[in-house]
Amino acid sequence: MTDKEILSAALQEVRDAMLYKLDGLSDTDMRLPMVPSGTNLLGLVKHLAGLEYGYLGAAFGRPAPERMSWIDDGTVWDGADMWAAEGETTDYLTGLYRRACAHADATIETLDLSAVGTVPWWPAGRREASLRRLMVRMIQETSRHAGHADIIRELIDGSGGRHPGDPSFPARDDDYWRDYVTRIRQAARKA
Repeated sequence: MTDKEILSAALQEVRDAMLYKLDGLSDTDMRLPMVPSGTNLLGLVKHLAGLEYGYLGAAFGRPAPERMSWIDDGTVWDGADMWAAEGETTDYLTGLYRRACAHADATIETLDLSAVGTVPWWPAGRREASLRRLMVRMIQETSRHAGHADIIRELIDGSGGRHPGDPSFPARDDDYWRDYVTRIRQAARKA
């Protein structure tokens, strides 16, 4: 595999993990803030759509082919990209994410890893970055938020893992998890 293929596969794996976190949930569950910062599943998808369009599109002279009101009006800087506003349906936001990923993939396919883009929201003097660097950045961003999504999903219904049947998070009954957490608490108190 080439470096580009390795990076593309890693990016796709975490993209898939992010969308998997939405499977089987109600629209309300996807939107509800589950932690004090307000983080919610659909907001994470919305946020990542903007990043895909930005880092792996606009930075290389390929702006998003669709408008995003939170970017147009500047409320992105107030966190408007981190939650689903009234009227922003689940289908719209998951579709936006998929379209942003496809747009990013077209950029990746077209350019060499050494191609240089410009990230306008980065500090002056440090805005230029190679496609390789921005792919790594997008993998980091998506991984970070997929981790948030994993915790949020666990808070909602107890499920975990990166994909259906993920052996790193096997299905266990409530008694198993209660005993497991008790052992961890006991070890923490003894430390």
